[in-house]
Amino acid sequence: MIDYQPLYQMLIEAKAEAWVELIPQQLRQAFELNSNGNAVNWQKSIDQLSVVTPSILDFSNSLVKIGDGDDIDNQHRELLIKQLKNFHPWRKGPYEIFGIHIDTEWRSDWKWDRLSEHIAPLTNRLVLDVGCGNGYHCWRMLGAGAKMVVGVDPLLLNVLQFHLIRKLVGEAPVYVLPVGLEQIPESTRAFDTVFSMGVLYHRRSPIDHLLALKDCLLPGGELVLETLVIDGKKGEVLVPEGRYAKMRNVWFLPSCETLISWMQRCGFINCRVIDVNKTTIEEQRSTEWMNFHSLKDFLDQENPDLTNEGLPAPKRAIILANLS
Repeated sequence: MIDYQPLYQMLIEAKAEAWVELIPQQLRQAFELNSNGNAVNWQKSIDQLSVVTPSILDFSNSLVKIGDGDDIDNQHRELLIKQLKNFHPWRKGPYEIFGIHIDTEWRSDWKWDRLSEHIAPLTNRLVLDVGCGNGYHCWRMLGAGAKMVVGVDPLLLNVLQFHLIRKLVGEAPVYVLPVGLEQIPESTRAFDTVFSMGVLYHRRSPIDHLLALKDCLLPGGELVLETLVIDGKKGEVLVPEGRYAKMRNVWFLPSCETLISWMQRCGFINCRVIDVNKTTIEEQRSTEWMNFHSLKDFLDQENPDLTNEGLPAPKRAIILANLS
C-alpha cells in the first residue's frame, strides 16, 4: 500500500487542506473493485509482485529505468514479464524494469525532450500533472528535480500501472490519484508548475479547463499546456462533426493564435508557443505492449496528411504561460 501521509503533509503546507480532506474518500470510491471487471486481477498482480531492491533508479533519461537485468534471475524475469503484460495496454513510456523493455505505444520521451529545455527549472517545485496516464512524465519530473509530483488521471488502469511501478521503485515523492481535474477543489492554488498534456481537446469546455488549471497554480507559477492544434489564424477552430482520428471525444482543435487568445482571456500572461510538431507513426504506434490499432490506422491510407475522416492529421503544440 502507498503511504499518502507525505502527500497530505505537503499539500497542507501548500495550504491545500480542502483537497486533503477529500482525497481519502476519492481513493475509496475509485478502488471499489466492482467498478471495473479487471480491477481484481490487476490488484492481485500488484499484491503478488516480489519486491526486489533495485540496484539503480534512473528517471533522468528517455527510459525510466528501475533496476538492472542482473538484479533478478530468469525465473523471476519471466514471471515479471507475465505480470506486466497483465496490465496491457501500455500507452505512455518507455520503461526499463529489471532489464525488461516496455516499448509503449507513445514515445513519451520525445514530448519531454521538446519541452524540457524551455520550462522553468523544476528543482524543488511542487508539480501537478493533469491527465498523467501511468505517470511516465511524473517520473521524468522527479528526475528533473521536483520536490514532489502529483499526477491525476481518472482511468483506473493507468493508476494501477503506476501503483505497480511505484511498488517496484519503493518510496518516492510521486503520487498518481484516480481523479480528474474537476475533482480538485476550486482555488487550490498549491502548485508551482502545472502540466496539462493531451487533455484540452477532450474537454467539452476548453475555457473551463484553462480556468481550472489556473485555479491550481500559485501566483508566479507556470502552466505547460500541450494539445492538438490546426494551422490557421486567430479565431479559427476545428470542431469535428463526428470522430477525429477515430476518437469520439475530440471537441475543439484551435489554431495556436486562438489558443493563446483563450489563455490570455483566462488571465494567463507571457503566453508563448515553444513547439509545434506533427505526430508521426514513429512516435505513436502499435507494439508488443500495445497491440491495438494506433496512429497509422487512423490516417488516410492514400494521404497521411489527413485523418480517416478527411480532417487535418494530428499536430500538437506546446504553450507555456504564467500566472501573475
